[in-house]
Amino acid sequence: MTRVVLAAADAELSARIHAAADGDMYVLPPGRLPGDPARLFEQLVDGELPEVLVIGPDAASDEVLTLASRLDVQCPGISVVLIADPGPQLWQAAMRAGIRDLVTPSADVSALRAAIDHAGGAALSRRRVLRPVEDAARYTGRVLTVASPKGGVGKTTVATNLAVGLTETAPQSTVLVDLDVQFGDVAYALGLVPEYGLPDVVQGAASQDTMVLKTFLTQHTSGLFAVCGSESPAAGDRITGDDVSRLLAALAREFRYVVVDTAPGLSEQTLAALDRATDVVMLSSMDVPGVRGLRKELDVLRELCMIPAGRHVVMNFADPKTGLSVRDVETAIGTGVDVVLPRSAAVPVSTNTGVPLLQSGGRDPMTKELRRLVARFSATPIVRPGRYRAKHRAAAS
Repeated sequence: MTRVVLAAADAELSARIHAAADGDMYVLPPGRLPGDPARLFEQLVDGELPEVLVIGPDAASDEVLTLASRLDVQCPGISVVLIADPGPQLWQAAMRAGIRDLVTPSADVSALRAAIDHAGGAALSRRRVLRPVEDAARYTGRVLTVASPKGGVGKTTVATNLAVGLTETAPQSTVLVDLDVQFGDVAYALGLVPEYGLPDVVQGAASQDTMVLKTFLTQHTSGLFAVCGSESPAAGDRITGDDVSRLLAALAREFRYVVVDTAPGLSEQTLAALDRATDVVMLSSMDVPGVRGLRKELDVLRELCMIPAGRHVVMNFADPKTGLSVRDVETAIGTGVDVVLPRSAAVPVSTNTGVPLLQSGGRDPMTKELRRLVARFSATPIVRPGRYRAKHRAAAS
């Protein structure tokens, strides 16, 4: 049975969609559509995600297209059906945004049912390809590569907090890899004293046997596992892109989430991590040099066809006094900004004490936005079979 979430429809249309969905429908509260899928998921019940999001004609077209395009990138296992009067321009914009079907508001129950079934089938097909299988003995984990063209933009802060946050949602199922092969700081950021580093993990017995590999990982107090960086820049230099590719493939078979902290730029190792990535977190400081560098890196990755389906743009060190707005940044890089991390005095303290912000439990704005970043991944878990049961809110009832 296809699960449906409905937004922006009047009572009469809701009743028809309710019938077309055989009652397995949840109606979002009225109001503006959120542009961020994570905000959308916060309104759902039981943590279950739908196969199909149906958006009615009461929503503004720009809101619909923004949400649909981000869902298409971040949550390809959810298909969007738009109820609207079709026109050539809307058709083209809808298809570019990844909307699965466009149905007229006057469509009868059978036409609505056909659109929902078609969209639901497409969603399930994509989930079979993209999601881990719960019943499998091993994961096919998501590889989340944190990358930036420049140093000093907070990659390690973002990567460590993302990994700690995902560990909270999936205990013992997250590993963090320090892929800054020369000057990695993951161990310091987490307050770890590792027995083994990255060169040990990609060479010898650990590279041949996953049971041995697990014994080479360092465990953090949060339950997070880590592959810490090399103690020697010379040893790190000997790590190849093939070494990285094999390591990430092995870890993805054992962990639900593999978070990768990379070095600045597009080194051989970073390119290997991007090639293995299911998601990339593109990070930049919110200043002109950082934004220009991000635009160049995005252009290069597009030419190389190395931007995965899950792309998440994060601006760090945001400050209204700098003279740059989020809209300025989006215009410059040619794509949307997904998360904005404000400048925070708590970050240096966190770095110096080796306690990530999401572990310390602070409530400053930076911590709140880091949790939003985590929610972009933890809000799209493997969806268990089931329905919305007692909490259905169908307009027909």
